[in-house]
Amino acid sequence: MGKGERYIEKFVLQDLNEKMVIVAGPRQVGKTSFATGITNLSSYLNWDVPRDREVILKQTWPEPKPILVLDEIHKNRSWRAILKGLVDDLKSPKRKILVTGSAKLDAYRRGGDSLQGRYHFRRLHPFSFSEMKGISAKDLETLFHFGGFPEPLFKGDDIFLKRWNLEYRTRIIREEITSLENIIDLAKLELLALRLPDLVGSPLSINAVREDMEVSHRAISRWVTIFDNLYYTFRITPFSPPKIRAVKKEQKLYYWNWSVIENEGYRFENLIAGHLLKWVHHRQDSFGEDLDLAYFRDTAGREVDFIILNKRKPTCFIEAKLSDEEISPSLKYLSNKYPKLPAWQIHFRGKKNYQSKEGIRVAPAIEFLKDLV
Repeated sequence: MGKGERYIEKFVLQDLNEKMVIVAGPRQVGKTSFATGITNLSSYLNWDVPRDREVILKQTWPEPKPILVLDEIHKNRSWRAILKGLVDDLKSPKRKILVTGSAKLDAYRRGGDSLQGRYHFRRLHPFSFSEMKGISAKDLETLFHFGGFPEPLFKGDDIFLKRWNLEYRTRIIREEITSLENIIDLAKLELLALRLPDLVGSPLSINAVREDMEVSHRAISRWVTIFDNLYYTFRITPFSPPKIRAVKKEQKLYYWNWSVIENEGYRFENLIAGHLLKWVHHRQDSFGEDLDLAYFRDTAGREVDFIILNKRKPTCFIEAKLSDEEISPSLKYLSNKYPKLPAWQIHFRGKKNYQSKEGIRVAPAIEFLKDLV
């Protein structure tokens, strides 16, 4: 097990030869270490550092080096205008520009974007089984327990993990959110952050959370979206194929840091969700593939954990289990509807490794995860 080169490095270096590159991802996922370690031929400015902030505001850029790294610049409301001017300024020395920051970069790019066509966009995920060079069930246990964020994963200490998780949640709410959003009731927001891990793995009912917390539906919906926008949580939508009476609205919520999930079954499901989303995002960002991650649930209560969609059509079904129990009847049902598509039931601590008569592959999770990014 080791840190090694981050999985997006060679792709970012290639992209920098064409356009400015924006790398977004969760707080403390390793963006700054990646950006400053990618080359020693770079100038680095961080908006959170007062001296650097003055340079950015005055736009008195440092002596030219091949790469200019701008970190957390999205906390300036005019960040897009600054970058546009930097990219379009024909008088300035030609250099490569790498921008890193948290999800606000991603949230803004979905709307009207003055930077359209001027940058490549990439998302940096936590370490996965493949990226940490895992080879054994023990490596997967480590990843399952400590999560994929570099500090707690490679520190490997339980007390450090507990302190890190507490400090991380506090910083997200008291620093990140307050610098980007206008939230009056931070105490209620923090209560929601404590409540959401218990809802992982089930369809998320905003109305049920609203009633439980005695807060308006609009407020809960907005707060969950803020958590999504800050790469604290993510949601996947249900797959609603024609001729199957599937649910169409209720999303499932997961955490980027699955170590906060107490229930082992849901934590393992969250781990698989994180790995699949990382693979989907990598294929989108690197190759422009029209992929998405979804789940299946019909009106009869049948549910399959994950579906990989390509151009909104299913390509693979995945069910995650703690042990090598009998194949899920729901997975059998969906596999029967799409007999030509691969279907996996992967388990965390079981031993079985075989192909069922229905064509479903039952295997240890490491057999599946080793081929992802």
